[in-house]
Amino acid sequence: MFAEIDPRTAALKDRLTAFMAAHVYPNEKALLDESRQDGRWRHTSLLRELQAKAREQGLWNLFYNHGPEGQGLSNYQYTHLCEVLGRSLAAPEIFNCNAPDVGNMEILSIYGTDAQKERWLTPLLNGDIRSCFAMTEPAVASSDATNIETRIERDGDHYVVTGRKWWTTGAMAEACKVAIVMGKNDPDAPRHQQQSMILVPMDTPGVRVERPLSVYGFQHPPLGHAEVVFDGARVPAENMLLGEGRGFEIAQGRLGPGRIHHCMRFIGLAERAIEAMCARALSRTAFGSRLSDMGGVRQVIGQCRTELEAARLMTLKAAWAMDAHGNKAAKDEIAMAKIYVPTITGQIIDRAIQVHGGGGLSEDFFLAMAFAETRFLRIGDGPDEVHREALARVELKRAQSRTEETVQ
Repeated sequence: MFAEIDPRTAALKDRLTAFMAAHVYPNEKALLDESRQDGRWRHTSLLRELQAKAREQGLWNLFYNHGPEGQGLSNYQYTHLCEVLGRSLAAPEIFNCNAPDVGNMEILSIYGTDAQKERWLTPLLNGDIRSCFAMTEPAVASSDATNIETRIERDGDHYVVTGRKWWTTGAMAEACKVAIVMGKNDPDAPRHQQQSMILVPMDTPGVRVERPLSVYGFQHPPLGHAEVVFDGARVPAENMLLGEGRGFEIAQGRLGPGRIHHCMRFIGLAERAIEAMCARALSRTAFGSRLSDMGGVRQVIGQCRTELEAARLMTLKAAWAMDAHGNKAAKDEIAMAKIYVPTITGQIIDRAIQVHGGGGLSEDFFLAMAFAETRFLRIGDGPDEVHREALARVELKRAQSRTEETVQ
């Protein structure tokens, strides 16, 4: 089913691998510095310098396939590149391939008007600004997005946005200039036609970033996750995306590719964790033996390799299905990867932490921050339980059809 990697993608992968070795790994600690206080929500000169280098070397907007601003790669091709850049949590921002901007650029490309694209998409593609996606709310169980209470109410030639959001990734960044906000504009409409999405500039009166949120103590500057209040924020009616009541339609178009991009990156993160685990096991001695000579450690390494290969194949299949049949038709493959890959990656990183001992818990290694990231994604982009439920409905529907055919 899977084609060999084509020469163009292979060449890009080689260049990306070389860039990571020359520029990303040596600067990783500085780029991910959680202790920086002054200007911690500002992109550093080092980050901007590396972004410029990536752009000069043609490693910019690798995910983007809608026009000349991107590389025009398929999901299957991008998977092979995403695995490389996913090896470091510092890398996606360098190549302009970071969440939530990737998903927001997809929304603007597919659903945005020409005016919306000119104002917001072009500077996002250029890396001049950042964006955030405001969907989850603290007051309701947002895994069921029909619960969302933020209001988007028409008032003449404006909409008024009122509500409280959290886990709004990217909102802490000084470069964040626009939010895509999901809210309810018609509570009397059919259940999945009550919601809309609208563009809200972050400097709109009534928009207030209240606080950063941490994931196991990590705040992930310069982007961060934030709690954001929209207190009667008025925006022009032309900021509505696609039209009133189309929020769920947009969300499905956005979240599918976003989920698989996270999985693509996690394959690289898990691969690096196995490499680190093996290097540690070969270099450390306990109770008179190298860790690598201990049966228990060898069993763990073998299990990690087996699980990672299953995760890689699942991710490749989902990417292939998206290319072959479209995102909607590939929803089951995407859901299975979204459930399996973050969980397995987290387990692999956890085992690598164990082999590293106390060092694995510290910021001296990439493992602790990587573990927090993978644990976050078992809830982000929809909790695992929601995706399992959706898959179960598909399976039960198939079973019901088989039963009916047998009866006939």
